[in-house]
Amino acid sequence: MSLLNVIAFASAIFLLAITPGPGVFATISRALASGFSNAAFVVLGIVLGDIIFLLLAIFGLNAIASILGDFFILVKYLGGIYLLFLGYKILTSKEKDTDVKAVQELSWKKNFITGLLITLSNPKVILFYLGFLPTFVNLQTLSTLDIVIISLIVTFVLGGVMLFYAYSASGARNLFKSKKSKRNMNIVAGSVMITAGGALIIKA
Repeated sequence: MSLLNVIAFASAIFLLAITPGPGVFATISRALASGFSNAAFVVLGIVLGDIIFLLLAIFGLNAIASILGDFFILVKYLGGIYLLFLGYKILTSKEKDTDVKAVQELSWKKNFITGLLITLSNPKVILFYLGFLPTFVNLQTLSTLDIVIISLIVTFVLGGVMLFYAYSASGARNLFKSKKSKRNMNIVAGSVMITAGGALIIKA
């Protein structure tokens, strides 16, 4: 991966990570209930789930590419269309007031498993990576070092954003009740996905 690709990929992951979703609200709830350290285990589980899906997407795409050869372009088109659809759904979604409630005390193991299951129970995560990765890297020439770099980017950027949410949970309660704030975040996330989907189709 070139430095430009690394910066672009990290920026895109950051913009998508800041968008409120199940993982964000679970992290905030945990922080509100039991503090930063407990929420950190939820974040650890969420990040591990993302890395699992990321690696499945990378090696799955590489396998498909080696089998299909030139027909791999079809996978790119499908991924691009999915990102366009996902971006459209986010942009047209209606914001609702969200009441973030604290949850009962859990052990670190249960916190970790909670975060892991939040990601693994959402198949959209792997579909996102399947469509998103080819925008930034050539999966047919991806090296071991590239895979390590991509995994580290996801780990540190996603983990950093989630830990920030956990740390700022007390002040974030009002933020997530604001429809205007949620609308702005949805516009950013939806625009990123549509741009990535369009770029993927054009490159294909």
